Amino acid sequence: MHPVVARVTQRIVDRSRETRAAYLAHVDTMIARRPPQDRMGCANLAHAYAALPGADKLKVTVEKAPNIGIVTAYNDMLSAHQPYQGFPAVLRDEGARLGATVQVAGGVPAMCDGITQGTAGMELSLFSRDAIAMSTAIALSHDVFDGALLLGICDKIVPGLLIGALHYGHLPCVFVPAGPMGTGISNKTKSKVREDYAQGKVGRPELLASEQAAYHGPGTCTFYGTANSNQMLLEAMGLHVPNAAFAHPASAEREQFTRDALATVLNIGKRGARFTPIGYLVDERCIVNAMVALLATGGSTNHLIHWVAVARSAGIFIDWTDFDDLSAAVPLLARVYPNGDADVNQFQAAGGPPWILRELLDAGLMHADVLSVNAGGIRAGAKAAPAVSGDEGVVRTAAAPFSPTGGLRLLQGRLGRAVIKVSAVPDDRHVVEAPARVFDSQEALLAAFDAGELQGDLVAVVRFQGPRANGMPELHKLTPPLAVLQGKGLRVALVTDGRMSGASGKVPAAIHVTPEALGGGPLARVRDGDIVRVDADAGTLDVLVGAEEWDARAPAQPSAPPAHTFGRDLFHNFRQNAAGAEQGACTWL
Repeated sequence: MHPVVARVTQRIVDRSRETRAAYLAHVDTMIARRPPQDRMGCANLAHAYAALPGADKLKVTVEKAPNIGIVTAYNDMLSAHQPYQGFPAVLRDEGARLGATVQVAGGVPAMCDGITQGTAGMELSLFSRDAIAMSTAIALSHDVFDGALLLGICDKIVPGLLIGALHYGHLPCVFVPAGPMGTGISNKTKSKVREDYAQGKVGRPELLASEQAAYHGPGTCTFYGTANSNQMLLEAMGLHVPNAAFAHPASAEREQFTRDALATVLNIGKRGARFTPIGYLVDERCIVNAMVALLATGGSTNHLIHWVAVARSAGIFIDWTDFDDLSAAVPLLARVYPNGDADVNQFQAAGGPPWILRELLDAGLMHADVLSVNAGGIRAGAKAAPAVSGDEGVVRTAAAPFSPTGGLRLLQGRLGRAVIKVSAVPDDRHVVEAPARVFDSQEALLAAFDAGELQGDLVAVVRFQGPRANGMPELHKLTPPLAVLQGKGLRVALVTDGRMSGASGKVPAAIHVTPEALGGGPLARVRDGDIVRVDADAGTLDVLVGAEEWDARAPAQPSAPPAHTFGRDLFHNFRQNAAGAEQGACTWL
């Protein structure tokens, strides 16, 4: 085992000893209960099984066959989740063949950040994760299931399903992906059209045609953003059927992966060969494996929030220092957009998750001795890796990586703690020192760009975008204009207590700044013209203002009160109770 991975893992174990023990004690208590057919009231059982066909009703009550609950994020608006429509029928058919019953226990909401970018709906996005976790809990609360299949794939959906499932840690659980859409126009072409539109070189019809050529069919978007990072992490955690992540929704292998998921959850059930409840599977080593896989593939920065929350749900505490230390030791093995030109289909063809898992395991950068839903353990996911890379511009070996580090940096200084992903940022842009332009919203920055006000080097400070302020929206719409400025030779950086999309990364961005500006975080003291230094090499985030002047400044207040239309008032308590970004922005603690 690599010494850094071993050290970070042990640090997490030590930090989490009491909370993890308490969590496992609760899991053990739940495991020790009798089957639902023996412990629940007759009326309760009758309600639970009332809609089952007669044969299944007999099977589950008299024969006490395993009953598997499905929690699904199906809707037919979102391309990633539309393929799930037919999955329950496939799973019921497979259950009948294997002597089990299968019920859709409940649905969870699924919203798309691609649709809500730059709109009021984006302020609901981050907290939709916790709403999904609650919805998962509601679905499983009927307590008649021997295991669960979790059908979800996108940004907040997978973390939400996982958080919810971990609160039912006594259940064996398998995640069931649906796969990405086919390749559309190249990501390079898409980005070029966006930047041209930001400069007025093309109009709205050209932009719409480009976007529709990129997002064009059922399946996950093909860039390596948060959704596809989710799938990589689940493979690394042993929560998928091996290699299930990136098969196309319409492929024959996709249906087989789905059927295999049902067989797998039965195999890891109490009456199966390998009882593996999810609360035991997701341990400290499993979490570290996910962190390493994220870093090795240049995955989404959103997971620096989500996986903190996931770990906390299993009684495990991780922080950004853990990510930073691992990043310094984990090589970058993949170049997938936005960290390269390839999409996930090209990533899959070049070697995909199996390649990443094999290289990391062989290099001692992942824990091999962990539980998995698969009989072959975590190495089962590596068996399909090709002997050589299918494209060395997309995946490389741990011995000859794209970079010796994962490209993620922790920044600390007078402006707080933040993270920056530099895997897609040119080396000469890792340090930016320039006057601040301060904005209290992304709309204000976009308006300044459109008005031609952003002419010189600048650090754009976009504040009051944290969890408690407005739900911490993604600020992906800022990437094209800032990229335009950078393309003109200006030195440009972004500093914000908001989030950036998993599809962002071209412009240096110190994101998730904590403590957030609302409530007096340091960003609230920054003024136009202050010299701000973003230094990814040294790991610092500073404002070059004299100490006396800085200390004397009163924190600015938001220029406008939080909006309460468009459903945002329903999330008031989420905002009020949200922890900081480094604490996972959890709303339930």
